[in-house]
Amino acid sequence: MMNINEINKRIKQRPPFQMIERVIELNPGESATGIKNVSVNEPYFMGHFPDAPIMPGVLIIECCAQLSSLVFDTDASNPDVIYVLLKVDNFKFVKPVIPGDRLTITVTKTKLIGPLAVFDAKVMVDDEVRAKGTMTFTSVEKNKIYE
Repeated sequence: MMNINEINKRIKQRPPFQMIERVIELNPGESATGIKNVSVNEPYFMGHFPDAPIMPGVLIIECCAQLSSLVFDTDASNPDVIYVLLKVDNFKFVKPVIPGDRLTITVTKTKLIGPLAVFDAKVMVDDEVRAKGTMTFTSVEKNKIYE
């Protein structure tokens, strides 16, 4: 289990873009389960949608991606490397995520092909699937991003 302070030592994102607030299970290099509490105070709800707030699908995918990075980078030993999302496949949004929901996110590495890692993701609220899909990542040296 990891609380927010332990996650902050290992994840590169910071508020307001940090999505994972608790990790309840971590199998390094294999899988993880994490928590995101959805609050009406999050800034994107002001415009998405003011009279019917719904968490944007891209931010649900970002939750899954951030949790996947913890599986990838088991000890945060190299601060000069970041893990980037290359591809999203077959992501389905079954039911909207709204303020007050507690997302339970599970990611599982299904393939490792050279520098690429493929993860399946599932997002649940109260034992009900809200979203699921597949993501492909690679690692990139930070100093090469702006070349």
